[in-house]
Amino acid sequence: MKVTVHDSMSSIARDDWNRLAGNDYPFLRHEFLELGEKTGCVSPEQGWLPRHLTLADSTGLCAAMPLYEKSHSWGEFVFDWAWANAYEQAGLRYYPKLVSAIPFTPAPSRRLLLRDPDDGDAAAALLQAAVTLASETDCSSLHVLFPATADLPHLERAGLLLRKDCQFHWHNNNYACFDDFLETFTSAKRKKARRDRRRVEESGIRFRRLRGADLDAAAWAVIYPLISRTFEVRGATPYYNEAFFRGISEQIPEGILVILAEAHETPVAAAVFFASDTHLYGRYWGSDGHYDALHFETCYYQGIDYCIESGKQVFEPGTQGEHKISRGFSPVSTWSAHWLAHPQFSSAIERYLDEEGRHVDRYIDAVHSHTPYKKPVLKP
Repeated sequence: MKVTVHDSMSSIARDDWNRLAGNDYPFLRHEFLELGEKTGCVSPEQGWLPRHLTLADSTGLCAAMPLYEKSHSWGEFVFDWAWANAYEQAGLRYYPKLVSAIPFTPAPSRRLLLRDPDDGDAAAALLQAAVTLASETDCSSLHVLFPATADLPHLERAGLLLRKDCQFHWHNNNYACFDDFLETFTSAKRKKARRDRRRVEESGIRFRRLRGADLDAAAWAVIYPLISRTFEVRGATPYYNEAFFRGISEQIPEGILVILAEAHETPVAAAVFFASDTHLYGRYWGSDGHYDALHFETCYYQGIDYCIESGKQVFEPGTQGEHKISRGFSPVSTWSAHWLAHPQFSSAIERYLDEEGRHVDRYIDAVHSHTPYKKPVLKP
């Protein structure tokens, strides 16, 4: 099998990549990853140097991995700042490092793209190629962020250390409508959710759903400044620029959804979602000011409404945010995997991850007792 390291997605044939990645998960699509690079959002200047791996046999591409050489830890959502600080205090360099991830996207999915999902040899060869590349490029480590659970056995067999974390996801229990969903809440929580929604309605705000075909340059000229404000108030630059979103709505129109909030027909807030056949992913949000309960309505309740109407089974609204629990989102385990070249640091981090994992388990158990449901929901 032949291993190739690619310095851009453009050097990989789109059909070959998508044949491995599948077309239903928008963030793994060749179009999504390539647009990030072509619009300058994912680039060496931004600290993301593409190092994508492909593995080919006599019949063609049989495995691939999205991979980047990083000069910092921003935009990853798996926090290793303490590890970097420990390296620095020991007089060692933590950067550069190799990271297999979807840039700026904390959504679990496959990182080992295999023609045959059970091909352990191809998975092992892919991971060995990544470790070899880390050694050859003087990277301190290899990190696989938010892998699918199907990837975990391959990662463990390759000697990577697993790290456990938690997100809050909503699961569709074949609800007929939003009120049907709310009937599973306790009385107090149900009243609170209805009160939140009533406040938005009484303020005169109405909502429009825009899919790819509706999202032309004029639409993005309205939406992008709204979602940019969330970054700007924190003194940050948006991860993706307007050109990226225009390109996505043209190239993957079925994979994007915007909920636009309007007061007296004037746009005041927007939330950007991505979608697969089964999942909805909340990504970006912003408004031109403060409106009571509008964030909850636009980012969560409108998304749940859409999932129920369209038959989506899972809604992943993003990272963190315990305020999601009272809105019907339940804790689920997420993962990352890590290989560190320095043996002493690797051993120390292995001990740390073991204790951290037990803490996450205790946290998930505790959160389950605070969900708004009358009956405990089954842990995913």
